[in-house]
Amino acid sequence: MHDLRLARAQRSADYRDQNVAFPASFVFGAATAAYQIEGAAAEDGRGASIWDVYSHQPGRILNGDTGDVAADHYHRLDEDLDLLSALDIPAYRFSTSWSRIFPDGRGPVNAAGVDFYDRLVDGLLARGIVPYLTLYHWDLPQALQERGGWRNRETAERFAEYAGFMGRHFGDRVRQWTTLNEPWCAAYLGHASGVMAPGITEPLAALEALHHLNLAHGRAARELRSAIAPGGEVSVTLNFQCARGSGPTGSEAVERIDVMSNRSFADPILLGQYPERLFDITSHVTDWGFIEDGDLGTIHQPLDFLGVNYYSTLSVRMWDGHSPRLGEDGHKPGASPWVGAEDVEFLPQAGPYTQMGWNIAPDGLDELLRTLSTRYPGTPLAITENGAARDDRVIDGCVDDPERVDYLHRHLAAVNRGIEDGIDIRGYFAWSLLDNFEWAHGYERRFGLVHVDYETLVRTPKRSAYWYSELCRTAALPPVEGEDVLRVQPAAE
Repeated sequence: MHDLRLARAQRSADYRDQNVAFPASFVFGAATAAYQIEGAAAEDGRGASIWDVYSHQPGRILNGDTGDVAADHYHRLDEDLDLLSALDIPAYRFSTSWSRIFPDGRGPVNAAGVDFYDRLVDGLLARGIVPYLTLYHWDLPQALQERGGWRNRETAERFAEYAGFMGRHFGDRVRQWTTLNEPWCAAYLGHASGVMAPGITEPLAALEALHHLNLAHGRAARELRSAIAPGGEVSVTLNFQCARGSGPTGSEAVERIDVMSNRSFADPILLGQYPERLFDITSHVTDWGFIEDGDLGTIHQPLDFLGVNYYSTLSVRMWDGHSPRLGEDGHKPGASPWVGAEDVEFLPQAGPYTQMGWNIAPDGLDELLRTLSTRYPGTPLAITENGAARDDRVIDGCVDDPERVDYLHRHLAAVNRGIEDGIDIRGYFAWSLLDNFEWAHGYERRFGLVHVDYETLVRTPKRSAYWYSELCRTAALPPVEGEDVLRVQPAAE
């Protein structure tokens, strides 16, 4: 108790806590996603995904970039695994490309694709690195999109088949499994705002996709349970919005965002039910007749932990219907991702900001972890993505990124506070190991611990990589050096 009181006394208002140590069982790792790093888009039998098609459509991606080459991880596998090993990063969260395994989204299996992931998994294990395998990070096979994609209930069945094959083939070596990564993005950004593949802008399509993604998770989780070795763990990763209300209508706006972005996925997965409020605020779009008997029982499968992705907060209020409406940065006028929350205004927030324009708020992560532990008691948590985009440059062979170091330190301090206060938090995965194809932002935004020169594909570990390496070796936050590098800035206009 004395040690806990001492630790709490050392907590700083800005989360630059000192003398922070993590439990010996806590897992540190780095994360990537297949389409963002692999490249080799049309090699060795890989089929096209929706991101291959979408990224080649004019005007979709900044600077006309595509994931055709990305970080060329497919051809530089051993080099990248050696990097992980040299940095002493003990766990690696990666995703597999569905269309590299099943080029048409269903059989026959592409042996070359399986061989690549065999080499990846075996290479990790040979280096003493724990593999965390995510089955879906938004790259649906295009052949399934042509059959309706996530609007089509059949896609959940195909995903279960894919999960079953992967579990049977890799389940003797991979213990940590994630079904879906951020289904909110796949549903709403892919089908309502259209700023992600497949680029649809229909509110009904987003809600159909929402349910079928949840159904796909449940069916896949069930298949994995029957296929992987005893002791294997099954999870899902959700990106939660931490919304703060502004003014007298702020609480109503927060509720809308919470229902549509957080509870519409977490409640059916963890509680076996959709929130009633979801049906109320989307009644102008659908009567949800596509939910069939037994679906919620299928979705509600036991989980070993819940993956939590967090980057920033939102400041919201209800639109008054008269003044010019403020929209969230990045969504197209008239094509909001916020189905059911169309009358919510998104307000500017005080900085500092990452290159994405997202505010830096470790207190938001602190708040979110406490909310989740209360709302879904008994569910272990893991931070499966957290990181900052910066405009990183190689100067004299080095990349100095003190802002990213500060970002990581402060968010890890927030995680540690939760652990000290009794929340069951099992791990933290930095986003990302490598600079990569950052979806609609192409190659302009760099999240990596390791810099990638997209002309030469040379890898250069950044200062943050060495800082994170020390953390992984010692399980303690390295001391903060120098002055506050991220001073508070006024809200953007």
